Parts: sequence; structure tokens; C-alpha cells
Amino acid sequence: MGRMSDQPARWSQANVYPDMWADPDDDPRNSEGVSPEGELATLQDYLTNYRITLRMKCEGLDAEQLARRSVPPSTMSLLGLLRHLAEVERDWRNWISDGEPLPKLYGERDADFNGAVGEQAVVDAAYSDLAREQAATDAALAEHPDLGERLGKDGFAVRELLVHRIEEYARHCGQADLLRECIDGRVGQ
Repeated sequence: MGRMSDQPARWSQANVYPDMWADPDDDPRNSEGVSPEGELATLQDYLTNYRITLRMKCEGLDAEQLARRSVPPSTMSLLGLLRHLAEVERDWRNWISDGEPLPKLYGERDADFNGAVGEQAVVDAAYSDLAREQAATDAALAEHPDLGERLGKDGFAVRELLVHRIEEYARHCGQADLLRECIDGRVGQ
């Protein structure tokens, strides 16, 4: 007789390729056209796809599931990741500014994760904050299309900031994969 487990069964929504998150025809990250032209467009495309991936990993979950923490003593949750990335987007604008730093969205260290509670208002605010901060950082960087241009007090190159943004989203998408699998067993690329 098999052992009972409180762990969800592994599953994927894809039918054609069961190791994928979604079938290729349903995947919003797939484009049938020509790949982006040039370094800037390529970097922006990768960033966009990682942003979409993070949202996909959060789709279909309620507030409690999004706020569910990984394993003690970690405070990491999908909702915490959404809030963290909103905070990070805001902080990246501080890197390229010569002015006073923007205030933290959620408060002191780890408040983005600690305040990620299973309430729909917190979830709605997190999505809104993330969209707003992404748009603001994108707009700030759009003023500087030269990837070699150095910005801010510390002289960060635009290229460095774009690559760092991709790295940050990619790392957190990996964590989101594991968090989502623990919540409902859904797996895939």
C-alpha cells in the first residue's frame, strides 16, 4: 500500500509537451517572428519574457496560496517575490539617478516578504505596484538607449543595469518554479 502524502501530485497544463508549463501555441512568450534586432532589443526581449514567466507562475492562485511561504524559517512566497521585484525596480531607478533616493515601498529590510499576507487587497496592491515600478524603470531607461552610457552617482552602465535586471528576474523565476510546485504540483519551463 502506498504512503499518503500532503505533497501535491506533479502536473502540467500542457498536453503536447507534458514537461512544459503551457503548450507552445498557448505560451505568451513564444513569438513566431524574427528574433529581436540588436543588443538592446534582445536584452529587452529577455527581460519581458522573464516578467511574463513570473506572472505565469502566479496565475490561477488565490491570495492564501500566493502568500504561502516555502519552508521555515524562510519568508519567501510568490506574493513576496512580486513585492520584492516591485521594490527592486524602484531601487534600480536610484542607481541611475543623481538625486535623492526614492523611499522604500514596503519599509525596512525584508518588509516586502514579511508583509506578504494572504489578503486580496495585498495581492492587488502587489500587482499594481509591480506594474507601476516596471513601467517607471522602463521609462527612465528608455531615455538612455546607449548601452555604454554611464548613469548615476556610481556610473552604472545601462547595459549593466539591463543585464542585472534579467539576472534578478531569472533567479526569482527559478524560485517561483519551486514555490509553485509546492503549492499545487504544477511544473514546467
